Amino acid sequence: MLAQVVHFAVTGALIVGGIMLALWAIHFLIKDAAIVEVGWAAGLAILGGYYAYAAPGYPVRKWAIAAMTGIWGLRLAGYLLFSRVIGRSEEGRYVQLRREWKTNVGLRFLFFYEFQALLDVILSLPFLLACLDTRVPLGIAEKCGMGFWLIGMCGEALADAQLDSFKKNSANRGTFRGGLWKYSRHPNYFFEWLLWIGYAVFAVTSPWGWLGMISPALILYFFLSDTGIPATEAQTLRNRGEEYRAYQRTTSPFVPWLPKKEAQAKSKR
Repeated sequence: MLAQVVHFAVTGALIVGGIMLALWAIHFLIKDAAIVEVGWAAGLAILGGYYAYAAPGYPVRKWAIAAMTGIWGLRLAGYLLFSRVIGRSEEGRYVQLRREWKTNVGLRFLFFYEFQALLDVILSLPFLLACLDTRVPLGIAEKCGMGFWLIGMCGEALADAQLDSFKKNSANRGTFRGGLWKYSRHPNYFFEWLLWIGYAVFAVTSPWGWLGMISPALILYFFLSDTGIPATEAQTLRNRGEEYRAYQRTTSPFVPWLPKKEAQAKSKR
């Protein structure tokens, strides 16, 4: 079992590493490093399909998780491509990285891109472990995992669509506070995390399936660490100032929750 995991993980690493190398070369042409995000999402979908095709597990289980990863990954990759790359200027966080790095920027971005490939391989552990599981039939864990995945998938897609609709209306200015964004400053991140819990639960009863819990733990860490929500909000504060601070005071940062009234939020400062 362990030898199979290593074999498929190494092969998967070569696949996504090659994809990221190509995208790194393309980013020089389009002058936009955000294409790495498209590659990250698409790479996970590709790994899910590769494991389902090549691994020897129970076909229904293999293709169920391949469908889950494919639907999620390709939807997210398409959304990121059109919302952050095509027809857009480079996002502020990548501009900030260029300022901070100053020298050897291209080489540093190469390491950054390939780190995303490595991250894809680690995060795809639930996909691989499920695709190696030969037990028949699907159990309660897989069905619960599908339920978590479906809620996360629908919530993330809805949050993205609501924000995209707001941005496309030229009459709108400032911070979007409608829909799911009324209850969380990052509902797309929350539902993304819930979706990864679904993948982990789906694989948890497979041999070595507990290792799949690394994926949602890592996703949560990256969202809550300095490189996730804090960095995103720091950039937003530079652009919007007090208007965004007011949103921060009234709205949950991650888990959707009822918003506070502005007066109540100020009294607790």
